[in-house]
Amino acid sequence: MSKRVYIAATGGTIAMRRTPSGWATEPGFLAELLAGLPELQAPEMPAYDLHEYEPLLDSSNMTPRDWWRIAQDIEEHYDDYDGFVVLHGTDTMAYTASALPFFLEGLGKPVIVTGSQIPLCEVRNDARANLLASLLIAAHEPIPEVCLFFGDKLLRGCRAVKVDADGLSAFDSPNYPVLGEAGIAIEIHWNRVRPAPSPNTRFRVREVDEVAIGALRLFPGIPAAFVQNVLRPPLKGLVLEAYGVGNGPDRDPAFLAALAEATARGVVIVDTTQCLRGRVALGDYAVGTALANTGVVSGFDLTAEAALAKLYYLFSVGLPPEEVKRQMGRDLRGELTVG
Repeated sequence: MSKRVYIAATGGTIAMRRTPSGWATEPGFLAELLAGLPELQAPEMPAYDLHEYEPLLDSSNMTPRDWWRIAQDIEEHYDDYDGFVVLHGTDTMAYTASALPFFLEGLGKPVIVTGSQIPLCEVRNDARANLLASLLIAAHEPIPEVCLFFGDKLLRGCRAVKVDADGLSAFDSPNYPVLGEAGIAIEIHWNRVRPAPSPNTRFRVREVDEVAIGALRLFPGIPAAFVQNVLRPPLKGLVLEAYGVGNGPDRDPAFLAALAEATARGVVIVDTTQCLRGRVALGDYAVGTALANTGVVSGFDLTAEAALAKLYYLFSVGLPPEEVKRQMGRDLRGELTVG
């Protein structure tokens, strides 16, 4: 029996065409392009159903409610397909690929998020290879995870970051090895893939609540008043992108007081690193210890995208701040390295 894959086309460069105003999405254009791809008729390719979202989005317009919309779409079709491919713009692809693993609880089928830097309609493009490989993986490789496929690399979704605005290998997984590669053959490193849920685990989708979550990147001379304004109610969680192994200024009492006041009233502040690789270790330096003493918690080797998505998830579940802090240090979906 032929494998079946559901394609959720949210928009993005892969399905765009050139207009007088620049590249833009157009309803029905992707279906037209796919109908013209002879490779999709090959016997090893799965049957597919294409669902174009309305409206189609440039991913710069994505919001957390769109994460939930994609998750709901997968839930509604979960029992009818062997795998899922989510076509997405590259600008916020890492955020969506980081969020879906949390909100798709008990996932036992592959969900492959992909897109392209060059539209499928162009003679020279990366869209064709990304799409075909994603369809093959979704159909034939029973990976019980949300993955991001791009530039011949299969990455864990909640470990992925965009590292290149122009190149065709636009995404990387700095703190976790790739799950697979598409070379002469598609090779999956099964020892790196998370185990499938037990047979009695129920698949379900959590709704993304309208929670006030933010992100703040430290910079030399950051004014304490600016930090204080960012931390004002109704903020519930903040991803603090700090220096090195999670360091920040400890000679600015007003800066530290702003953090301490916020954590005291229940704001969860997660310390991540601005570095592409490595992990937060708040006790390595006195400047890191000063942050920890204000109530800031370590994000370890979480990407900023995964930290943000995880905060949305934990607050959407309804956990109180102290439990959110505890869960931020636990590995729930392969998003961080424990120990």
